[in-house]
Amino acid sequence: MARKDWKTRRGNLMAEACPSRLVLKRMTNRWAILVLIALQPGTRRFSDLRRTVGGISERMLSQTLQGLERDGLVERKAYQIVPPHVEYTLTELGNEAASQVRALADWIETSLPVIAKHWELHGTMPQGED
Repeated sequence: MARKDWKTRRGNLMAEACPSRLVLKRMTNRWAILVLIALQPGTRRFSDLRRTVGGISERMLSQTLQGLERDGLVERKAYQIVPPHVEYTLTELGNEAASQVRALADWIETSLPVIAKHWELHGTMPQGED
């Protein structure tokens, strides 16, 4: 897909050069999914997001939020006060994305017992595979 077509044509994830793959890469990142879900209930501060999304480092949260903001899924609002106060909110597009990944997250959570039985059948439990 040519660069000029990005704004007027639907993406094609199967095409190697399609920029929609960049969005897919970000949207299938576990941290992006968890941040979108954490923001679904409403606006949150950085420190609140970090506490909510267990295991995420400050650096990774910052990078994830920047990427989601660049894609138009998250809006960042900084208040010029001391100490600095920054809030993050899902955009309309971000709410749509969060609903989609929330459905996947719900499926994963409810299907975990069945998946775990398959791990047992294969004699292994995944260890931090990325």
